[in-house]
Amino acid sequence: MPRPVSSPRIASRLGTLDLALGGLHDELALEAVLAGGHAGESVSARNVEITASHLQDAEISGARLAQLALSDCRITRGSLANTTVRGGTVQRTAFEGVRLTGLAFHEGTVRDVTFAGCRIDLASFAASRLERVVFEDCSLAESDLQDARLSSVTFEGCDLSRIDLSGARFGGHCVMRDCRLEGARSVERLRGVAMPVTDVLGAAETFAAALGVRILDPEEDQA
Repeated sequence: MPRPVSSPRIASRLGTLDLALGGLHDELALEAVLAGGHAGESVSARNVEITASHLQDAEISGARLAQLALSDCRITRGSLANTTVRGGTVQRTAFEGVRLTGLAFHEGTVRDVTFAGCRIDLASFAASRLERVVFEDCSLAESDLQDARLSSVTFEGCDLSRIDLSGARFGGHCVMRDCRLEGARSVERLRGVAMPVTDVLGAAETFAAALGVRILDPEEDQA
């Protein structure tokens, strides 16, 4: 079974920050804040660190954030759509109902993180390491995990249709339950993942296509 995910340790008292006023900039360090608002257009910042905080309805779409560090945070609603993060670290953080469409999180680390009810379609975790991560009721349609390394990762009730798994490595304790896999690429990379037998049967056509097995239609089967 997957190892339990550590919960974020958010400060009991939070100061308030309007991102429309404060913005994001290089070497910014935020701790124990309740942040929201629109961070602005075409934001580009390096080494932003946010700790023990709650981001609520924060709009940070289209930003370029190198070496972003999030730890012990809760992020509810809002958007990180089309944001690019390279070499970032996210740990002990919970995303709830956040729009992450088109997120590019490359060459980073995601550890002890939950995504619940999030849109993560057309996103990329290429060459990143995911450890003790839960995706629950999320859409990852047409996303990619190319060359990602996953350990103790759970996908529960997720849309993984047309996801690209090229070069991905699933280590121990990875589980998929009640997920869609239609059109997934490189599904042979799921070797070692645990799935209920009903899910395996439901994805039989996808697995057969990956193996080069042609499924007979009913008329051929009766011939």
